[in-house]
Amino acid sequence: MDSSSLIYHPYLSSHQSSPLQGRHAWRFSAAAMGGLASVSTINARFRGGSAKPSSGPQKSPTGSTASQPPPPELSTQGSQSSSASLAPKVPPLPNSPSLAQTIGMDDSSGVMSGDELISSYHLPRPLPLWLNAQYAKHIVKGNFMTLSARPKTVEQGEWIAHQVVEHYRNLWNFVRVLHEKEDDGTSICNSTSCPRMSAGANHSFTWLNRNREPVELPANEYMTLMQRWISGKIDDTNIFPTDPSGVSYAHNPSITTTPLSQLSNPGEPEYIGKRSGFPDKFVDICQMIFRQMFRVYAHLYWAHFTEPFYHLNLEKQLNSCFSHFVLTATALDMLKPAELEPMQPLIDLWAANGTFPPESKAYEYANIRAGERLLQLSNVPQ
Repeated sequence: MDSSSLIYHPYLSSHQSSPLQGRHAWRFSAAAMGGLASVSTINARFRGGSAKPSSGPQKSPTGSTASQPPPPELSTQGSQSSSASLAPKVPPLPNSPSLAQTIGMDDSSGVMSGDELISSYHLPRPLPLWLNAQYAKHIVKGNFMTLSARPKTVEQGEWIAHQVVEHYRNLWNFVRVLHEKEDDGTSICNSTSCPRMSAGANHSFTWLNRNREPVELPANEYMTLMQRWISGKIDDTNIFPTDPSGVSYAHNPSITTTPLSQLSNPGEPEYIGKRSGFPDKFVDICQMIFRQMFRVYAHLYWAHFTEPFYHLNLEKQLNSCFSHFVLTATALDMLKPAELEPMQPLIDLWAANGTFPPESKAYEYANIRAGERLLQLSNVPQ
């Protein structure tokens, strides 16, 4: 495999092809972003920008199933399944403590040591390469919170929609590397190398079939269905509207404390994205999309960090995209602490080495003692 054709720099390139073309391949200027002027080269998707699609449409890998598969199902040790359908409005489950928060609780005055915390994660030995701080570095330096924080003039629903599209676009480029064919016609991630969609020995994920039954799939088939399902949601204008006339600015509480929708339609319930024309189930769908993207990232780290990404010198790009993804997903409440469990050790490490700033939710969800011990094992001075 030629690494020169696969290197993708998500923070410097604004012309990479993606599975999102046509009306969704929009960009906006740094001036419209206010606080993000320093990163104006980052791709973005906001309605009302110049609709200039990138040349040459590319499609996500196709499988043998129908074009719109059912939503996925999660199956991990000690965790609940996800909702079988997005149509009904299901009340959210109460927040569960993360694995790090649970194991960090001491019963009397005893406090678990870093080694005990790491042992409780049931990690393989030797530790995965990506838990060595020397290989958990990034291709860019700086505070990723700058990229995750919503500009004051951007409505919350628009910001979430933008983040969904951009993080999916970044992830798709890494998945594309796995789908590249070798000389013998096989891909790196195949039914033999990855017979199930897993993230280490302790976590695996299933998909709902047409009968709404959870089934195990090879990882490459799972990711193909994931791509098709997410693309179908993003391309659905009933979920992600594209009419520029529907764009609204963020509500300014200094002018009035009454939401604009209540002024024009009194009595109607308020929800995120309503003012910009997003449906009431929009946040639920976006949470499921982020959950799917997280599972794919987890598989990339656990099964493919060394081969192919490290061998292609792409580990820093992968780290940069994933740390940005975690900061955004937690800041927007798209992922709950318990859902981060497959990648909890790396989150601990990045919190301890300063990648995640103390004011971020990702830092809040981390176990610093475990992260500090991982730094010690990596021979990194603290």
